[in-house]
Amino acid sequence: MKFLAYFALIFLTLGACSLPRGAAINSEILSQSSQEDPTFSVVAVNRETLGEISEWAVTGWAGRYQWLSSQRGPVSGIIKAGDTIDLVIWDSQQDSLLTGPGQTSANIPGLQVSASGSIFLPYVGDVLVRGLTSSAARTDVQAAIAGISPSAQVQLQVKPGQENVVDIVTGVLRPGQVPLAGRNVTILSVLAESGGISPALENPLVRLVRGSHTYEIRADELLSNAARNITMRGGDKIIVEEDDRYFVGLGATGSEKLVYFDREHITTIEALSMLGGLADARANLQGVLILREYPERATIAHRDHGPDLTQVIFTFDLTTADGLFAARQFRVNPNDTVIATESPVGPAKTAISLILGLVQVAGKF
Repeated sequence: MKFLAYFALIFLTLGACSLPRGAAINSEILSQSSQEDPTFSVVAVNRETLGEISEWAVTGWAGRYQWLSSQRGPVSGIIKAGDTIDLVIWDSQQDSLLTGPGQTSANIPGLQVSASGSIFLPYVGDVLVRGLTSSAARTDVQAAIAGISPSAQVQLQVKPGQENVVDIVTGVLRPGQVPLAGRNVTILSVLAESGGISPALENPLVRLVRGSHTYEIRADELLSNAARNITMRGGDKIIVEEDDRYFVGLGATGSEKLVYFDREHITTIEALSMLGGLADARANLQGVLILREYPERATIAHRDHGPDLTQVIFTFDLTTADGLFAARQFRVNPNDTVIATESPVGPAKTAISLILGLVQVAGKF
């Protein structure tokens, strides 16, 4: 029986490294880097290298969300081409050109502001109203009518046209067009008018299309920062969608999964926390890795600032204060793979446990 125990000891010791594991060992992943023509670079991340790495090309997205600064204008809206104006002209003159016999007022509805910015009035001609507030337009229209009816008074109402509405495309409870009642209408007011952001969206992202430019901001930032509540312009389009940026977590962590960004930037330490932390009995604290692929143009610019190869493995040593502080600052990019390698001690412990168990069983015979 002793012979059987010794034989099992030798067999299990030789096969310990082949025992089932939940993650790769650090040396296994990095072994190719020592070859003559490696296909990837290995970069140790510490406080000394952080500055240089931060100047490399950003991968997976633009690097930050672009948003506009808040600007406020007069409360009243301005008239634009395509708006519709309804006029009521009050005139008590018996021989007025604008009112009929026995009438004291004339309704002139549905006057559309032309591409040149004017409306046509009978007996008066074209009156320029584009760019004016409704109050200023009323004054100008009344002044134009004064030539044929000095005592006439004007009542003016503006109905916004296509250039004075905002389109809410998706991501709210009631998509559609929202007319701008003034020049101080903000994006939060428009979202509220549309029923608010759909609660079904996780990590919602608000996109604003203005002319040929697109701007983006996370909804939580828009809701929490008053300076982000910008005023709307006619023709703006708002799209609310889920933030689809993600990274992948693998290895000796609390979970292995695809993780969506729940904030604009995520550091290595935060990414590990989102994965449930490191597995105490398995993880190699000196072998936390981030796999990243850079575009070809980034390596061409290597002489200035960039990686040697398109594929890069960043390594972190979490057993040192330097490595921990570096991991707190190093940002995970979308499409990165975060790997916690397994400690080589783990398989050895498993092998020893099996050996001791076999010896105890053998001792009973």
